[in-house]
Amino acid sequence: MERIIECVPNFSEGRDKDKIEQIVGCFRNVEGVKLLDYSSDEDHNRSVVTVIGEPEPLKDAMVAAIGKAVELIDMTKHQGQHPRMGCVDVVPFIPIRGVTVEDADALAKAVAKEASEKFGQPFFLYEKSATAPHRENLAKVRQGQFEGMAEKMKDQEKWKPDFGPNTIHPTGGVTAIGARMPLIAYNINLDTSNLEIAQKIADKIRHVKGGFRYCKAMGVMLEDRNIAQVSMNLTDYTKTSVYTVFETVRMEARRYGVNVLGSEVVGLIPLQAIVDCAEYYLGFENFDPKQVLETRL
Repeated sequence: MERIIECVPNFSEGRDKDKIEQIVGCFRNVEGVKLLDYSSDEDHNRSVVTVIGEPEPLKDAMVAAIGKAVELIDMTKHQGQHPRMGCVDVVPFIPIRGVTVEDADALAKAVAKEASEKFGQPFFLYEKSATAPHRENLAKVRQGQFEGMAEKMKDQEKWKPDFGPNTIHPTGGVTAIGARMPLIAYNINLDTSNLEIAQKIADKIRHVKGGFRYCKAMGVMLEDRNIAQVSMNLTDYTKTSVYTVFETVRMEARRYGVNVLGSEVVGLIPLQAIVDCAEYYLGFENFDPKQVLETRL
């Protein structure tokens, strides 16, 4: 059986196309690795890459991409709407076929060990790979962001990296890496330029504020369109669905006289998440994803 793991690294560069292409190039034409998707956002100043592969070639490609990012991205000059703490901000590994979460965890640790030794980039293990409960949640690991991370890491008892130097790389910052289940990066755009409204809506739906258990959310401003956005990660779409957060955001927005302009998926989304939305909005009865033509080809 094929052993396939997905990796969705987030790089802190969304504006310089040459740098983005050099980083993404580490995943092109690599035997045993397939580049599925990559997208860049100038407001977030961030690029999200989606690749799949066999564990060993995927490890080599990811280490090369980390090295290229450390070489090209200077975090002391980075500005963007999205929270970030490193040139490679987060590197999740997701089991897809013929592998377990434990296999994804082992791959994350192998990448962190090799990349930290080669490039001097420190790594925190997070999610399923976390070595302590306070390191599981990416938001807690990233709190303080690049600018505050060196001071935060002086508390070595709580924030000594799992791999690499004990403090940040001077230009590369620090990276979170680990195994996790599939995640949907999902954003909803509002017809307002009032960022505070998006932030209030995000607080209503995010888990840490008493919202949906598998929803992480924040309000961000899309400067080029002069609109506010509710930016989310759905960490288990089978328990917190796309349609649930969409309808809740739309309902909360009406409290402020605001409408939803549209929504977007960043990277890839499982087919079942789309099917769930179709079942909800169209009232499908006894629908089977195998009825989707493309799944039968």
